[in-house]
Amino acid sequence: MFTGIVEELGSVVALVRPDGDGDGAAQDAVLTVAGPLATSDARPGDSIAVDGVCLTVTSVADGAFIAEVMPETLRRTSLGGLVPGTRVNLERALPANGRLGGHVVQGHVDGVATLVGRTPGPRWDDLEFSAPAALTRYVAEKGSVALSGVSLTVTWVSDEGFGVSLIPTTLAATTLGGLVPGDAVNVEVDVLAKYVERLMAAGAAR
Repeated sequence: MFTGIVEELGSVVALVRPDGDGDGAAQDAVLTVAGPLATSDARPGDSIAVDGVCLTVTSVADGAFIAEVMPETLRRTSLGGLVPGTRVNLERALPANGRLGGHVVQGHVDGVATLVGRTPGPRWDDLEFSAPAALTRYVAEKGSVALSGVSLTVTWVSDEGFGVSLIPTTLAATTLGGLVPGDAVNVEVDVLAKYVERLMAAGAAR
C-alpha cells in the first residue's frame, strides 16, 4: 500500500506499445521512468506508484525503472497520454514500519477527473475538479481522496465535482502545482467507502 505522500518527481523516459499504435482497444504498454530516489533500493517485483497508479517494477538500470502497464490501466488512468519528459509523482510502497502520513492508498485508480478552475490564495491554491457521479458518490467533504497519487482533503463536493486546497509544499513537490484547466488527474477514492457500499449491497440482497 501507499500513503499519498509523494517522495519525488520522476520523469518519463519512454512509453512503448509493443504492438505499435493500433487502435488502443486491447493494448498494453511498457513504461520507463527515471527517479533516483525511487530506484535507489528498487528491485524487480517491487511496487512503485506513478501518478497514483501502482505498477510492478520489472527491471532497474541507470536510475530508471521499467514497468508493464495493462490495457485496463491505460483505460482507467491518464498514463496512456504520457510522453518522454513528462513529470510524474512517484511513491515507493510503504514499509511495514513506515508512517502513514497521508491515508490508505492502494494505487488502484478508480477514474479520471478534470481540472476546471484554479483560484490562487496568499499561500495556497484552491482547485476545482469535474468528475463523473460514479466517482463523486464516494467522495465526502473533509474526507480523503488521492489525486495523481497525492493524498488530499476534500473541501467540498457535489454530484458533478469536488474541490481541494494545496499548501505550498504540495504545489512545489508534486505535479499538481503545474496543473492548468483541462488537465486530467487520476482519482482514487477512499477504499472504505467502496467496501461499505459493497457490504450494504450484499446484505440487502440477502
